[in-house]
Amino acid sequence: MKTHAFHGGRAVSAVGLGTWQLGADWGNVEESDALAVLDAAAESGVTFFDTADVYGDGRSERLIGRFLAAHPGPGFMVATKMGRRVPQRVENYTLDAFRAWTDRSRRNLGVDRLDLVQLHCPPSDLYADERVFDALDTLVAEQRIAAYGVSVEKTSEALAAIARPGVASVQIIVNAFRLKPFDEVIPAASARDVAIIARVPLASGLLSGRYTANTTFAANDHRNFNRHGEAFDVGETFAGVDFARGVAAAKEFAALVPQGITPAQAAIAWLAQQPGITTIIPGARSPAQARANAEAGTLPPLGTDFDAAVRALYDRHFRAELHDRW
Repeated sequence: MKTHAFHGGRAVSAVGLGTWQLGADWGNVEESDALAVLDAAAESGVTFFDTADVYGDGRSERLIGRFLAAHPGPGFMVATKMGRRVPQRVENYTLDAFRAWTDRSRRNLGVDRLDLVQLHCPPSDLYADERVFDALDTLVAEQRIAAYGVSVEKTSEALAAIARPGVASVQIIVNAFRLKPFDEVIPAASARDVAIIARVPLASGLLSGRYTANTTFAANDHRNFNRHGEAFDVGETFAGVDFARGVAAAKEFAALVPQGITPAQAAIAWLAQQPGITTIIPGARSPAQARANAEAGTLPPLGTDFDAAVRALYDRHFRAELHDRW
């Protein structure tokens, strides 16, 4: 699999693994199955794992910690997140809180220093607060963390973060149904050597082409309980796309896919082949999914015709409604 340089020149796999689903909100995943997913991803060349302290209240971090204990050495980079354990108000983002949250994540992951800590979709006004970034710099100086970044909902937040000198990475939703980050965010990040972590690359599974208008999801799956933003930003669920419209567009996307690969692999490979994308973090609930997602990072170029068709599909279905929303 191709690798890209991250903060400090550290190499990470072009396709990583998102592990929200190993903690919560995607239906039940047994512990043995979760560890099998991590093993399959690693065996397929994945070296970048993304988690958060609130995924299953630390369950995802603890599972990755068990994986790391069984695979010692510097081969893997783990990015976690903090800030969603309290109401998202700037006054709650303090050095004392950061120390407590990172101490908890270090225990969960079984490491002395966290590779990357991301503020977890903080409020927009946080980016103007010098104290927050001074506190993050202090965590680096104290060697609690090696680097810090942000996970954002809006492109305006991403641009504000990129302008900050200490920010190593921006995690943002970008996929064939969410193209706005290509306008300004990704070029700005490239210009300042800020890594881009692409999340929700399959639009919560829509781009796999496996769903129909009648597909249902478990009660504890966010694709059931957050379709209208009942629990958190609706953009995190199906990338903010109306489900029925997304199913229809996904059928058109699937028709564009070359023979021999799946729609999900095409969606991941298309992102991986875009300049400025550092790593992509699709989730997986089975070893087979993890291996198939990783394989997408090894595929040959899909070509300019495919790229043009993807962008035309977006223009037809989503640009007018979604492009300026996030």
